[in-house]
Amino acid sequence: MNSWDSGLIFSNRYLLILIGALIAIFPLTSGPLAIVLGFTCTLLFPKICSNHVDNLSSFLLKISVVLLGFGMNWSELVTYSVEGFRLTAFSVVITLLLGLLLGYIIKTEKKTTWLIAAGTAICGGSAIATVSPIINAKGEQFSYALIVIFVLNALALLLFPIVGKGLALSEEVFGNWAAIAIHDTSSVVGAGEAFGNQALRIATMVKLTRALWIIPLALLFILLESKKGWRNIKIPWFILGFVASIFLTKIFSGFQSEFQVLDNLGRKGMLLTLFLIGASIKIREIRKAGVKPFILGISLWLLVSVGALMVVERVFQ
Repeated sequence: MNSWDSGLIFSNRYLLILIGALIAIFPLTSGPLAIVLGFTCTLLFPKICSNHVDNLSSFLLKISVVLLGFGMNWSELVTYSVEGFRLTAFSVVITLLLGLLLGYIIKTEKKTTWLIAAGTAICGGSAIATVSPIINAKGEQFSYALIVIFVLNALALLLFPIVGKGLALSEEVFGNWAAIAIHDTSSVVGAGEAFGNQALRIATMVKLTRALWIIPLALLFILLESKKGWRNIKIPWFILGFVASIFLTKIFSGFQSEFQVLDNLGRKGMLLTLFLIGASIKIREIRKAGVKPFILGISLWLLVSVGALMVVERVFQ
């Protein structure tokens, strides 16, 4: 790659970030709208959006989640994390078992099945990225699972707020439902933000409780498959940053106006993250994945979504 091409790549990347930032600071922009606009951008201007921004969106997600902690409440964290632990423990086990069963019925390739089941059970792309080297997954197995989860995340971000409002769910029910039934943290936060402030707080806290299950899941796969050992476990350290942010708001309660500024920055950062995620969707990669992984991913997602809603409504009615 010559210096001209490198300069063009960086120019396009900065232009994409600038467009996303302008969309994020617009008052009427929501999470679902941000991801739709990002995807529209990649359809209309593929050369601008063709550059990889995955590392940037991943970094922005982590920073935004930590900043969102400054808008949370410590007592709520304790309350919803305890209840969320019970719900997520149940959902993780059931989702993994259902995923393996459906993969066997549909005859999806074994390691692709494991990755999709792990991504659906815990935290989407992060779980897939953690489990993939442990089970020695091939590049195409990793890619197919990631694409399936990625597409379903985008759909969930758009559909969940619509369904939640159509069913007249309370913000407490919706926040718990979104945290359990949507894969990635970014889409959970985006859906919660689109539904309401309380839904956002609950969804974020319960989702991050669910994300901690990535550690025992990694240990399980090490026992089942891996010869590489402990070095492949990736602990989601940004969750600790999120908890630390909430703890700081409790200790320094006189700085609420400053904490509100940081919370607003986190919300805008999350909108920029969702825009970049939408802009990185590639139609050709979706086609390459084939039918079976999508049948598995969609079937598992629908079963988990319906089952989770029934359980959450019973618990919080």
